[in-house]
Amino acid sequence: MAKASTILKYGISLILLVVSIYFTVDGIDFGKLYSAILDIDYFWVIAPLPIVVLSHLMRAIRWKLLLSPFHKANSILNLFSATMVGYLFNNVSPRGGELVRPYIYSKRERISYSSTFATILVERILDLITLGVLIAVVLTWNSEQVLKAFPNDTDPMKLVIISGLILFVMFLSLYPPTIKLFLDKIIKPFSDKLYIKLADLFEKFRQGFAIIKRPSKYARIAVESIFIWVLYALPLYLLFFAFGFENTYSLGIEDALLLVIVSGIGVTIAPTPGAIGVYHYLVTTALVQLYGIDSETGLAFATVAHAASKLMELLLGGMFFIRENIKEIPSEEELQEDIVS
Repeated sequence: MAKASTILKYGISLILLVVSIYFTVDGIDFGKLYSAILDIDYFWVIAPLPIVVLSHLMRAIRWKLLLSPFHKANSILNLFSATMVGYLFNNVSPRGGELVRPYIYSKRERISYSSTFATILVERILDLITLGVLIAVVLTWNSEQVLKAFPNDTDPMKLVIISGLILFVMFLSLYPPTIKLFLDKIIKPFSDKLYIKLADLFEKFRQGFAIIKRPSKYARIAVESIFIWVLYALPLYLLFFAFGFENTYSLGIEDALLLVIVSGIGVTIAPTPGAIGVYHYLVTTALVQLYGIDSETGLAFATVAHAASKLMELLLGGMFFIRENIKEIPSEEELQEDIVS
């Protein structure tokens, strides 16, 4: 069953990859695209790279806080190392890094993999909540203009489903007696063995979600979460200078933030390895629809922004993978089984 689900996952991802690339390059003049990539100021491509690294470091720092209820992380380097290895694997398998990252860290620190993985789920919830807040903020500028940034066939029901799942997970984490009641009244009479296994899994996940029940940490979590997304937007803002967008189209930091939001929603709904295709399509569409930038220049911007970020992830991720000295990474099926074992 796990193997079938993995095949389905990769099959869907491949279809998304091919379709998004097709729609991105359809009608593109490749000669003009090539010229647009060459005729930019590459100083503004290199200058944002330290900020890209800082955004990943900030994610590791926030992760330390999420782990704090059950694990005292003494080394930010170990957290950053696992984070970058996770990004490395995300470029191979969509969401694969979210399984590998807690595995790397839990092995090094000798803590529960299930509890560590649960903090990644909390992190994703925080990302989606922050994304939702940012969407609400940008919609106050001009909702009709902002909605042009999304493809016409964007399905709002997917956003509703994701929001519902977030609320469901938060409810279970805030009210663990609900799960315990279910286990005691429904599962235990049916199977003691299954009850023991699920109860143990619940306890491990409860530890990972414990940060949600600490309101005193909310302010810090909010500041760090917003800071992460600002650090995502800053490199795009600086890249505007490489293409002269700040003069020609008067683009500013708020426009860079909008691009981050658009790409963030798209990659969340339709993940592909390394966000290839989906990212290019959404960023290009946003630049064309919102600012009247021609498709070739828009795609050139998306390609350069994506390539610079991913090359940094591959470089640092590869270096830290060597540092971790792990001979073999379990398959996704094995990692999923480890969560419930």
